[in-house]
Amino acid sequence: MKGNVLFLFAGVCLTACLPAACQKYKTAADTVKLNQEWVAVSNDIAGLTAELSIAQNNLPEYKTKADKASSDAQSSAQKSSDQAYKAINGDLGDAKSAKKDAKRALNDAEDASSAKNNTERQEKKIDKLTGELGKKQKRLQELEEMRTAIRLKQRR
Repeated sequence: MKGNVLFLFAGVCLTACLPAACQKYKTAADTVKLNQEWVAVSNDIAGLTAELSIAQNNLPEYKTKADKASSDAQSSAQKSSDQAYKAINGDLGDAKSAKKDAKRALNDAEDASSAKNNTERQEKKIDKLTGELGKKQKRLQELEEMRTAIRLKQRR
């Protein structure tokens, strides 16, 4: 029991010291490298923000196309069904028209599926960019904290 408490206490102490030990830039000599990384991360953030903005602006267009393609597919399927019903008691011309409408309905259904996949792909892209942007912003905050720690250390 006492051994467990000792290990627990040691684990808590190590966990509390971990952020200070992981700080990559600690001295004034590291300031140049810190600033270089800060600029690189800031540039990454700007690029990701622009890319995310473009992706978010394009999403409504993808959704509109998907909705239109779905509507077209439904109307083509209904028309094909009506033509197929007509061809049951009709002649060869009705059967050919039914086949033509069935092909059109199939193509429209494939287009609707493709448009839906494009919309989902765009949403995943937005989620990925948002995650990457969050990581970069967190890293920038860490760099700011390191910069502040170095400045405070220099004043002493």
